[in-house]
Amino acid sequence: MNEQQLDLFSDSGAWVARPHPPASSPSLAAADMDDNALIAAIAESCLADSTGLAAEAGRRRLVAAVPALGELCRRFSGFGVERLVPEQVAALEGLAEIGGRDAADTVAQIIERGAIQGPTLRIAVNVAAQLHSVLSATVLLSLLQNPDPHCRADACRCARPIPDVAARLVILLNDVDGTVARSAACALGHMGRVEALPMIKGLLRSTPSVDAIDAAASIVDDECVVLLGRIARAGMSLSGAAINALESIDDPRAAKIVVAIHNLSGKTAM
Repeated sequence: MNEQQLDLFSDSGAWVARPHPPASSPSLAAADMDDNALIAAIAESCLADSTGLAAEAGRRRLVAAVPALGELCRRFSGFGVERLVPEQVAALEGLAEIGGRDAADTVAQIIERGAIQGPTLRIAVNVAAQLHSVLSATVLLSLLQNPDPHCRADACRCARPIPDVAARLVILLNDVDGTVARSAACALGHMGRVEALPMIKGLLRSTPSVDAIDAAASIVDDECVVLLGRIARAGMSLSGAAINALESIDDPRAAKIVVAIHNLSGKTAM
């Protein structure tokens, strides 16, 4: 019979039925374990050890640990309505470090099944954006309307060209949070949606980024070509991204700018 246990990750103070995690020896020396032992320890870890074990799996980029890290997240389902769950955060950060398709799919499944909630969901969506996890339209729409602006902004980065999702992104162009609006514009730009063009141009003028530059290449007009050319000529960290964007555009003016920049670079190197 499960013993009543206080949910330490909730401010409600409510008592809920929680199975105790399997006991394990305290302060496991994760760094001293071989890979197989580390994976087994994650699966059997207690509260005190799981965070360090998950971090070590991420440090090693241990692909074989992905299922165990996913299970660690699921083990704490229902915790953390109002506070971060450290074990889930460690597992998510481990999955982000490991990367790859398996990790991306695992994070997507964790989110889709509602295994993570509250503030920890923000971490999960950020990791999903980093890993390019594929989320369903239903979940994307829910995340794009999340009260947390960080969650909305990262959900934009996960967005795919689905009609309802694109329609929500257009609404988010006017979001009260500037980061969300910019993230929505970049997502729409990548989809080739011209509604994002005014904001993308504003970003290229004032606060260019790799994401804005890449988005501009999909919805470019004459003014965008000029703005990309200015960034490319500036010789700064974003010049390479701007040149790549110009090279991807089927436009004679863009091609001339690229040739001129390459010619200038050749003369400078002489």
